[in-house]
Amino acid sequence: MSIRITAAAVAVGLGLSSGAFAQETVKIGVILPYSGPFADAANQLEAGIKLYMQQNGDEVAGKKIEIVRKDTGGPAPDVAKRVAQELIVRDQVDILAGFALTPEALGAADVSAEAQKLMVVMNAATSVVTEKSPYIVRTSVTIPQVNYVFGKWAAEQGGIKEAYTLVSDYGPGHDAESSFSKGFTEAGGKIIGSDKTPVANPDFSAFVQRVKDANPEAVYVFIPGGAQPAALGKALADRGLTPPDVKLFGQGELTHPEALESMGETAKGIITTFHYTLERDDPLNNEYVKAYREANNGRSPDLFSIGGYDGMHLIYEALKKTNGDASGDALLEAAKGMSWTSPRGPMSIDPETRDVVQTVYIREVKEVDGKLQNVIIHEIPDVKDPLHGAK
Repeated sequence: MSIRITAAAVAVGLGLSSGAFAQETVKIGVILPYSGPFADAANQLEAGIKLYMQQNGDEVAGKKIEIVRKDTGGPAPDVAKRVAQELIVRDQVDILAGFALTPEALGAADVSAEAQKLMVVMNAATSVVTEKSPYIVRTSVTIPQVNYVFGKWAAEQGGIKEAYTLVSDYGPGHDAESSFSKGFTEAGGKIIGSDKTPVANPDFSAFVQRVKDANPEAVYVFIPGGAQPAALGKALADRGLTPPDVKLFGQGELTHPEALESMGETAKGIITTFHYTLERDDPLNNEYVKAYREANNGRSPDLFSIGGYDGMHLIYEALKKTNGDASGDALLEAAKGMSWTSPRGPMSIDPETRDVVQTVYIREVKEVDGKLQNVIIHEIPDVKDPLHGAK
């Protein structure tokens, strides 16, 4: 017969509280595609993590915060699952975090559930992610959250009656197409055609030509962040599928600063939906943008960085609430219902779905002081994921 002697049992025998043996370091295992086609997204997300720690220190509730990085080279769900297991078993991490890509978040979800570890999804945006483990909390965005209300806005206030959809052929793309189309058609619009592009290294020319042949009034597009927005933007511009000839709608990645530089004047008039706009004139956001640029050689923050930044905020504040107790159940309860003001605006964690609730911004690319940028033209506050009970 074997006897398992735990630290808690020793503490009781010595007349001490089990807290006397509590780990003095809280380890956060960050899983991201640091190499491969989405390496830039990983680096931006990690830059947000680093900035938050730079501003708030590396100690919370008496515990030292340690980051343990793991590269997936993704999208690679099997690798994400394996490294999540390694982080928990070998590295003894208390929290899993990162997850730039939906397939990798889904790959690690079971590990989070089995190990009962808090898992903070800082970017992956497919709606179903939080349903795959009761320990997942999301601080980024969901695709339906921004696109359902965007579809309604396009038909009701954007003056569009017919549209063609072109999205990436994976979970987020499917969510984007279905949620935009649902909102658009419910508000009286009509989808006249749809197409899907490969996720990795797509050649957009044939797909864009099919859009051109359909001669739509408007095009709605969704693609991952990184290098693809600039490439798609150029393909659309080459075939005259940009404003004012055709109204172009998309999720915010389409008009990241790097994409705008590539598209140039042809980007004017593109309308996008997003949960974060770096040009939003707000003191907290202005401070964040300034600090981020100073820490990253002048580069501007994006959706990846803000997800990492707010993800660390949630972890720090949860640890404060638990007085340093890093157990999954304690942190989960502390995170549920948490609300704060982020550089992106007011946000909170829905206590039932563990998903983010936030303002959705509708932006149009305009020239401001000689430079193209996203200008907010409409705000929709307190938006939930419509697949999780939002009205």
